[in-house]
Amino acid sequence: MTAAPEIRSTCPYCGVGCGVLLRREGGGGLAVRGDPAHPANRGRLCSKGSALGETVGLEGRLLSPRVLGRDTDWDTALDHVATRFRDTIATHGPDSVAFYVSGQLLTEDYYVANKLMKGFIGSANIDTNSRLCMASTVAGHRRAFGSDTVPGTYDDLEEADLVVLVGSNLAWCHPVLHQRLLAARKARGTQIVVIDPRRTASCDGADLHLPLAPGSDVALFNHVLAEIDRAGAVDPDFLTRTEGIEAALAAARAEDPGLTGLDPGDLAAFCRMWIGTTRVVTVFSQGVNQSSSGSDKVNAILNCHLATGRIGRPGMGPFSVTGQPNAMGGREVGGLANMLAAHLDLDNPGHRAAVQGFWQAPALPQAPGLKAVDMFRAVADGRIRALWVIHTNPAVTLPQADQVRDAIAACPFVVVSDITAATDTARLAHVLLPATAWGEKDGTVTNSDRTISRQRAALPAPGAARPDWDILAELGRRMGWARAFDYASPAEIFREHAALSGIAGGFGRDFDISALAGLDAAGYAALPPTRWPVSATRQGGRFFGDGRFYHPDGKARLLALRHRPPVTAGGARHPFTLNTGRIRDQWHTMTRTGLSPRLSAHLAEPFLDIHPADAGDLGIAPADLVQVQNPTGRAILRARLTPVQARGQVFAPIHWTGETAPSARIDALVPPVTDPVSGQPESKAARVALRRFDAAWYGFAVSVTAPAFDSAYWALARTTAGYRAELAGQTEPEDWVEEARRLLRAPGAEALSILDAARGRARVALYQEGRLLGALYVAREPVALLRDHLATLPGTEARQALAGRPPADQPDPGPVLCACFNVGVNTLVHAIETQQLMDVDAIGAALQAGSNCGSCRPELAALLNSLRQRQAAE
Repeated sequence: MTAAPEIRSTCPYCGVGCGVLLRREGGGGLAVRGDPAHPANRGRLCSKGSALGETVGLEGRLLSPRVLGRDTDWDTALDHVATRFRDTIATHGPDSVAFYVSGQLLTEDYYVANKLMKGFIGSANIDTNSRLCMASTVAGHRRAFGSDTVPGTYDDLEEADLVVLVGSNLAWCHPVLHQRLLAARKARGTQIVVIDPRRTASCDGADLHLPLAPGSDVALFNHVLAEIDRAGAVDPDFLTRTEGIEAALAAARAEDPGLTGLDPGDLAAFCRMWIGTTRVVTVFSQGVNQSSSGSDKVNAILNCHLATGRIGRPGMGPFSVTGQPNAMGGREVGGLANMLAAHLDLDNPGHRAAVQGFWQAPALPQAPGLKAVDMFRAVADGRIRALWVIHTNPAVTLPQADQVRDAIAACPFVVVSDITAATDTARLAHVLLPATAWGEKDGTVTNSDRTISRQRAALPAPGAARPDWDILAELGRRMGWARAFDYASPAEIFREHAALSGIAGGFGRDFDISALAGLDAAGYAALPPTRWPVSATRQGGRFFGDGRFYHPDGKARLLALRHRPPVTAGGARHPFTLNTGRIRDQWHTMTRTGLSPRLSAHLAEPFLDIHPADAGDLGIAPADLVQVQNPTGRAILRARLTPVQARGQVFAPIHWTGETAPSARIDALVPPVTDPVSGQPESKAARVALRRFDAAWYGFAVSVTAPAFDSAYWALARTTAGYRAELAGQTEPEDWVEEARRLLRAPGAEALSILDAARGRARVALYQEGRLLGALYVAREPVALLRDHLATLPGTEARQALAGRPPADQPDPGPVLCACFNVGVNTLVHAIETQQLMDVDAIGAALQAGSNCGSCRPELAALLNSLRQRQAAE
């Protein structure tokens, strides 16, 4: 039998935009591998992309529209939505409704949503979760360049002699780019500097790590700018194409570099490296953007590149790496509340008139709409009375998340379009609309270096699921704008989008793909990865090397900036700074990655990284639970004591939700402080208090089916055999056997147990027809067990489950370290010791670990180092 052909598509995770090859398998499955022909990844995939085939099943999918909790048909659901939106607008005006959309949308989806809200409903109240990750970059670009333009390309990482990573854990958050960088380092000696308060995986192999004080990036790059001037490294010819250098230098000279908290010798060494290296790329991400001074941080970096003319030429320039697969596409179509389509300006009357005429729209708003944080304030106070949330989870991800959740719950009318009803936000909706998912969608996305790639459908749409553009267009038709939203395919929408960009090109704007406006269906279907601009006069390439910018006078702007500390005050009651971010194998709120047992194995529960000395002062031991609290919210997390965390600072991941760990909704602790220019929240500088969480009991459970937990702390993760969970409670039940049956949803199961009431210990294994349904292990302290072994037992005979460890003749691979190839720590240690593996490459040759995406290589190196230290001590 001939294998199904491979279909070229694009990964749905971060903004790297990796190409993938998809092949349908029996039973609705999908085989996924990297596309060697795609310019972003050249065949590489990270652990998340490699596991995509584990996430395409229909378990948990929303397959029918629902109104007030009952399944219904599309006509009923969309008539209801159209009526409620139309009545709300008639009674309270167009600004009483809002769309909150997502970087998960394809460009065609985004385009229709923006056109519907701004062009026909007549409000600018459409914003996106991209506001939470890259809005400060947009603001910084626009202030400096006059446009939201990424100057360079990924090739610059390989052509640079120095790459500086600022607030970017590239090794974990954009692993394929990090591997390209490390390959360049190996081939041509590229120097790498990491600027981050934490010592992250990206520091492995770096020449210098600068652990600057949180929020002090402006002070650092002001000092670099002042040193550029002192060293005579400014480019006087290029500066004729700019304005503002004298004011920027005056502010920079007045800055105190001591605000960074850096060692003066390290600071001087960095300045020498940056100033002395012509081919320098400064990569920045959320550590820069997610700040109350994020826009200023971006411009402080841009100032240095503009002052030296190191921009828009091979191997030099600032480079923002985005967090979502189509955050860039959203920017292109005007998906932010303060932007128009095609990088046109909402506050420019000529631009508004041009877009209104092109759309033949009744009216466009003349002022920006509400940005994300302000939008949900308006939901809370009743100004917004009808809300549509599309492919995002604001009840978890917005600052002050508990209050946002309550605001959505109280909103008179909430619509959610998603692929599942099992999210914190979807559970609050009056209407749920089933959308197609990655693997079923057809459209385009744009990655961080302006490359437009196709997402193509490899699987049929399940149930009644429909593409987002189709759902939005149908609403537009039902609200009375049939002609404007009479789309039959995403290709038709793309042509319109491309044609509108030609109008922007006529205004002299950067985003112009008008040469693609004539693509027929076959041309759209076959569209290869293409970097914009794509016009009659220009194709791809870099921007600004010629000194031509997009302010009216054609010049760039250097800004006079001064350090502003994070807004949230500390003090004795809240002495710790809470940093938040992503981990290696999960993404956003885990609605996709959480389905993969492989990805859930690396770090299976939420945690708090804390310096051992701080933990000691608080009486917190390894594996204790920690209560994290401030006036905004509260969380309970597992303590991880690590010296990579600076004293006075803690780190927690963002991924867990009410579905997976209700006490770990970390944005409940983030106050709603935003950058005054970009509106982006300050997500990395909340002030918190810590204390050990004193539980009456701690537990670990495994189960074939999803358990039903209600204890003070629980965290659930997928396994190949079902589920695993960590638990803790403050009151002990009278009967642990019956409690196990209740928690594991096995009321009639046969039970084997070991109970020691005096010591507070219980082990209960539940069986049905000789197979293990689940097991619960309880103690008055964190339970010591071989968890990764136990996670494999549900569904097997497992008569020794109560032992908590494998039989002596059965190897235990240990906790998974390499998710791509499912290689455990114990397997690695055994191979290192018995095969005399001396470096990470040797481990890869023997076990494959670290040979795919490379994001586990720093942990492999740390494991090797620890074994060497142990051998030396012996």
